[in-house]
Amino acid sequence: MAVSILIVEDDITFGVMLKTWLCKKGFAADTASNIARARKSLESGHFNLVLSDLRLPDGDGIHLLKWMNEHSLELPLIIMTGYADIQTAVEAIKSGAKDYISKPVNPDELLKKINEALSDNDSIPPKQSVNKGEQINNKVQDNFLEGESDAAKQLFGYVRLVAPTNMSVLINGASGTGKEYVAHRIHQLSKRADKPFIAIDCGSIPKELAASEFFGHIKGSFTGALTDKTGAFVAANGGTIFLDEIGNLSYEVQIQLLRALQERRVRPVGSTQEMNVDIRLISATNENLEVAIEKGTFREDLYHRINEFTLKMPCLKDRKEDILLFANFFLDQANKELDKHLIGFDAKAVAALQEYHWPGNLRQMRNVVKRATLLAQQNFISINELGNEILETPTQTMSISLHNEEREKEQILEALRHTNNNKSKAAMLLGIDRKTLYNKLKLYQIDL
Repeated sequence: MAVSILIVEDDITFGVMLKTWLCKKGFAADTASNIARARKSLESGHFNLVLSDLRLPDGDGIHLLKWMNEHSLELPLIIMTGYADIQTAVEAIKSGAKDYISKPVNPDELLKKINEALSDNDSIPPKQSVNKGEQINNKVQDNFLEGESDAAKQLFGYVRLVAPTNMSVLINGASGTGKEYVAHRIHQLSKRADKPFIAIDCGSIPKELAASEFFGHIKGSFTGALTDKTGAFVAANGGTIFLDEIGNLSYEVQIQLLRALQERRVRPVGSTQEMNVDIRLISATNENLEVAIEKGTFREDLYHRINEFTLKMPCLKDRKEDILLFANFFLDQANKELDKHLIGFDAKAVAALQEYHWPGNLRQMRNVVKRATLLAQQNFISINELGNEILETPTQTMSISLHNEEREKEQILEALRHTNNNKSKAAMLLGIDRKTLYNKLKLYQIDL
């Protein structure tokens, strides 16, 4: 079991950065911003070590230490203080603190003190804490971070609930919110985890080739069919098939898909023989399919077939607590990919990241952080490396929201007028990403 550390720190930014760093070093970590929350965490969770700031809003680290002693919580505690002197150090040690470290924290020194504190605790094997690169944080899976916000916790609670079943899942959310990761995660937690996971972007398939992509074809069945092709349904047999942007499928293809799902049999294009398939279907869309049903562009019977359980993906702007977590997570990925060694973001960059509305969600943030990592010449990413798009947030008075499906075309045209036909800025005003805007321009036949 992973060595778990509770960080008690009222500086939220520093606490998050410290948590991220500890997780990279092979620890599990959680945070509390004051003594009251720290007490609740210690009462309800299992921790092996406490890392506490000296000065806290409702007391200090020494008060927390005394409370731990009164409740027989024999955990090593290391005090962090920006006011490090002999007096405070002696008082902390006398009260039972294992050690103290001064701010700004030296990472190598902190790691050394943590390992020393754990090695003195007979119940903790010290080697557990030094496996660098071991991802023991259960919130990190397959190069993705779930997040700590209430919205994220609710979402992945539902994921873990539905995953073991065979229910068809519809994932609804804006582009860039991580729909494909959630689909992967459902597959990984299902009874089909050892079978294939096949993903198809329905928005990129011409309707003439959709049947071939889904069900395969035999050589010579149509012009260009030079060899036999195995379709996605057969390739995913026994496992999971993920249909991204399913709302973009033509009506004719929807009929074929419905038949395959109902009968659990497929017939390759040009073949006379059907094949049995056993697949679990996960679909995703950034469109309102119920509105599409009313417009006659999406079949209601197919909708009910794919929608046994719905997951709603929260936008990044609605999970503010996760913004810095993801920024540091993407920074770590960019460091590895670009062979750089940046530590984090400076104070102004942190503020800009948290204030920006992120219309492109996680995908946009990943790209912004990667570009900034490439440009940065110092240890920390500054606001200059983040780019103009982070700084050019539309004013509140200019904001236009696509809240009325019947008036979408008018709202899009209004946003384009406000921005002199700048599609990127228009998408910002509308609260959507550029890909969604392009799809709607095509839908409403708006030519620029």
